[in-house]
Amino acid sequence: MWDISLESTPPLLKIPAFQTVSKKTTDKSAVTAPATAAPASPVVSGPNPAHAAPVNKALTRDERIELYRKLVRIRRFEERSLRAYQAKKIGGFLHLYIGQEAVAVGCCSLMGKDDHVITAYRDHGHAIAVGMDTKALMAELYGKLTGCSKGKGGSMHYFDPARNFWGGHGIVGGQVPLGAGLAYALKYKGIKGAAMAFMGDGAVNQGAVHEAYNLASLWDLPVIFVIENNGYSMGTSQARSSAGDLATRAAGYDMKWEVINGHDLYEVRAKMDPLLRRAREESKPAVVEIMTYRYRGHSVADPDKTYRSKSEIEDYQRTKDPINLFRAVLLAEGVLDDKLIEQIDTEARAEADFAADFAEASPFPTPEEIQKDVYWEADNPSQRTSGGRLFFN
Repeated sequence: MWDISLESTPPLLKIPAFQTVSKKTTDKSAVTAPATAAPASPVVSGPNPAHAAPVNKALTRDERIELYRKLVRIRRFEERSLRAYQAKKIGGFLHLYIGQEAVAVGCCSLMGKDDHVITAYRDHGHAIAVGMDTKALMAELYGKLTGCSKGKGGSMHYFDPARNFWGGHGIVGGQVPLGAGLAYALKYKGIKGAAMAFMGDGAVNQGAVHEAYNLASLWDLPVIFVIENNGYSMGTSQARSSAGDLATRAAGYDMKWEVINGHDLYEVRAKMDPLLRRAREESKPAVVEIMTYRYRGHSVADPDKTYRSKSEIEDYQRTKDPINLFRAVLLAEGVLDDKLIEQIDTEARAEADFAADFAEASPFPTPEEIQKDVYWEADNPSQRTSGGRLFFN
């Protein structure tokens, strides 16, 4: 059997081990965890009923394969990005999505034409999940003119309005009120759509997040606030940084909430689908906490030496890797075989390499580009309608 491994990433650093205790259970009750422990995913004993949910049963064979393909493409893109960063082809920050792939793929696979996505700075997975071109994504990492943000945004600022993807935001929690704003616009225009505002567990204590919760509930906005809880924020375990469970805070704002096993793509789809339908049809917000895990540090610059053990990372890779889990499910369903698995992996590696070659060959922005894309009317003077004087210091 073909093994989708992480051999293209450097060896993990050896750090002291500590005990990990689950902080989440399927009955949504809280369990006290040691200060150093990362929260674990909800445990489902026996067959997971989410796999038999209508939204999953309705998938064709080709659609199931495409979901798996996206998981692999994200993983290989991230690994190739890491190699480029280590070769000093990428400047600034690089926040990798390795380990969290099922969250973005599962959520974005449910999008309709009037649904919108906004996220934080760990945005590569979401960009690929909504269908952005990996060549433009890699070129953006390289700071090249052919990048999706013309080389001005880098890793943290992917955008594609044509696909209803609104970034890529570097300020912790700053995208969450904007997600509420997307939902407000949908409701104001009478459009039956929903907005998904993704954030990390490190953002949940920001004041702007709670302000967005409050307004979304008061105004019945069609927004799903998605907390991607990878357990450690920037480098501090959730147990040391955040009191209580994260999803249940929604109850204080009279919003529906849910906890989801983010390693299981079928479960992500099964539990997100009714919330998105409710948002579209009833204009009701919700908060979901998707339990996931990142294999790498907060960013590539994070040495990841002090806050978790090598054995903890290896345990997640061995037992909860979203690609391995979904591959096993599709093998059991007769959707995948060893030949197709190898083909998908080979194609994903080739795509990532081609994207890097494209980025390498692309030009850097010229100095004249620096004042473009600041004011729309400055770039389109013939269509300007405002008064006053446009100027740059």
